[in-house]
Amino acid sequence: MSEIEERANITLVDFAYALEMAVAALLSYGAMTAGLTRLVDTPTDLLGGMWAAVAAVFVFRERELDSASAGLARLIATCVSFALCLPYLWFFPATPLGIAILLAIGTVVMVFLRRRGDIITTGITTVVVMVVAIMDPHDSWRQPLLRLLDTVVGIAIGVVCQRIGFHLLQRFIRARQASDPA
Repeated sequence: MSEIEERANITLVDFAYALEMAVAALLSYGAMTAGLTRLVDTPTDLLGGMWAAVAAVFVFRERELDSASAGLARLIATCVSFALCLPYLWFFPATPLGIAILLAIGTVVMVFLRRRGDIITTGITTVVVMVVAIMDPHDSWRQPLLRLLDTVVGIAIGVVCQRIGFHLLQRFIRARQASDPA
């Protein structure tokens, strides 16, 4: 089989995985946009939906243990970013220099926590929080809280959808194997 044929060999499991991830992202997006509508303006609830969908996709892995591990890593990275951005935004306005300072501190904290693999996620979260705070400086201290909420919702929905999908697919495969006369 050529490399091209091998790449084109998409299985039922691959389609199921794609569908499960799409459902998790959609549910996460919907949950946050509907939930935040009461609390914030439209651009902020759209950002919340996007951030929750990203968190769901981030934790969506093929194996349950990998999804749970990715969810924990995402949560730790977000919590470090939250712990840095919230006090910063209480006392200082969001600026590009502030972003750089928080990125450097976040990197050191993640190294100290022995989570080098999560430095990028911490950095991305910090940049998003701070840039949104620059774009909308009114009550900018709310941004870390909102992004933490978005992330927790996305992680939870992503992990639950992955588990449900995995178990449904396993049941389908077992039923199909039991019905095959071979």
